[in-house]
Amino acid sequence: MLRAATMQDLPRIMEIVQATVAEMHAYGNYQWDELYPTERDFAADITQGDLFVSITDGQLCGLICINQTEPAVYADADWSLKEPALVLHRMAVDPDLRGRGTGSELLRQAETLAHRLGLRYLKTDTYALNDKAQQLFLKQGYHFCGEIQFRKMERSFYCYEKVL
Repeated sequence: MLRAATMQDLPRIMEIVQATVAEMHAYGNYQWDELYPTERDFAADITQGDLFVSITDGQLCGLICINQTEPAVYADADWSLKEPALVLHRMAVDPDLRGRGTGSELLRQAETLAHRLGLRYLKTDTYALNDKAQQLFLKQGYHFCGEIQFRKMERSFYCYEKVL
């Protein structure tokens, strides 16, 4: 089941984020750290109605921020369409609960929301070292469309898009 996140979900969301950060760091991916994303980022997402969570067997197991906010550096990617898009940010699935289709379910939620809003275009990005996210995007029909730089990171971020 997917639903909008609430402030009561914030402690569990941060548990998932901390576990995800630890896993990323274990394989040399410093895309997320103590500076980003923070509890404040997720609280703002909840307040704005942009954060969605996946619930399985009564347990919050994944999250995704979905809105129409495109970072300025998105102008550097080779997007195939020049029209409004739904943008996916800050997605995570509890590392202990992966392999159950939660990531795919979260991406399908974005498609459902796009249809509801009359949009036919999705955009996202992930760090060059985040192979798991890249594989998930490709598996769900997203296409690579360029590289951008964020936060003075050592590597670039890969951009992905999906036309519905």
